[in-house]
Amino acid sequence: MNKLVRIGVISTASIAERLVIPAINAMKSNFVLAGIASRSNSKAEIFADKFRTKGYNSYDDLLSEDEIEAVYIPLPNSLHLEYVEKALNNNKNVLVEKSLGCSYEEVEFLTSIARSRGLVIVENFQFRFHPQINVIKEILLSGKIGEMRSLRASFGFPPFSDINNIRYNELLGGGALLDAGAYTTKISQILLGTNLKVKASNLNFQTNYSVDIWGGAYLQDEKSGIFSELAFGFDNFYQCGIEIWGSKGRLTTNRLFTAPSEFIPEIMVETSSGNEIIKAPSGNHFENMLLHFYNLIKTKDNLEIEHIQNLDQARLLNEIKDNAYVK
Repeated sequence: MNKLVRIGVISTASIAERLVIPAINAMKSNFVLAGIASRSNSKAEIFADKFRTKGYNSYDDLLSEDEIEAVYIPLPNSLHLEYVEKALNNNKNVLVEKSLGCSYEEVEFLTSIARSRGLVIVENFQFRFHPQINVIKEILLSGKIGEMRSLRASFGFPPFSDINNIRYNELLGGGALLDAGAYTTKISQILLGTNLKVKASNLNFQTNYSVDIWGGAYLQDEKSGIFSELAFGFDNFYQCGIEIWGSKGRLTTNRLFTAPSEFIPEIMVETSSGNEIIKAPSGNHFENMLLHFYNLIKTKDNLEIEHIQNLDQARLLNEIKDNAYVK
């Protein structure tokens, strides 16, 4: 079996150009960038020249290439169902930007195809693979803050300067929940498990937009009583972290979801003995995420765990939407 995975990119999205494609090209022991597809001939040519790969003038042309083993799909949310399905049916492993689908039913459908074909779907929450996540877990296991009581997760930022940003477009699967809110549900799943239920939620719309602009939710593990409070939005003072309250102390972070590769995260631990700042290692979470994707493709180890987590994430987002008080 060839050690290298030949990977194609569906779309010339900004996140692909700035972060994911450079990470792919940095991992020469794992990946070969086999092509970039665009619906625009000129963009396909520009990106192919810039990244020294083959340009495709349609997404379907790239997906039909038998030698391509995997694809990265950073299309708008509303196009994920169509192109993830096409990729899977063309026997491609898939790395797709969050959110994987616009509904639980979409994610369930795509997961059923992946399971039947033994293929990988990874939803790109790259922060899962930053070293600070493991440091936070180690602090919790050490008992420094005692038994966990609650988690507060916040991710929000000021309005986008471009009124035509796809996040503001209902037809493209926009809205704060599927974008910023998805991060807060994901960290809740990572730290509290897959037994959370949405007890209350809130989605706020504004006159000029057809999508939710900001919101929140209350999630609870009914057995343990531990709960998670989420806050997210596109019309907020910037926030990007968590607060974990324990029986003996409190843990807070300062840059959880979007840490640059050179950034050294600081985790504040407060107890009756005083305050302590624990520095986590820096790291390129995009490269770490791609290594996870590569290992799943090559070994299939824990593949079902990934499917279960994708489904649970979609369930939580669906429950937040279905239970929301809408204003």
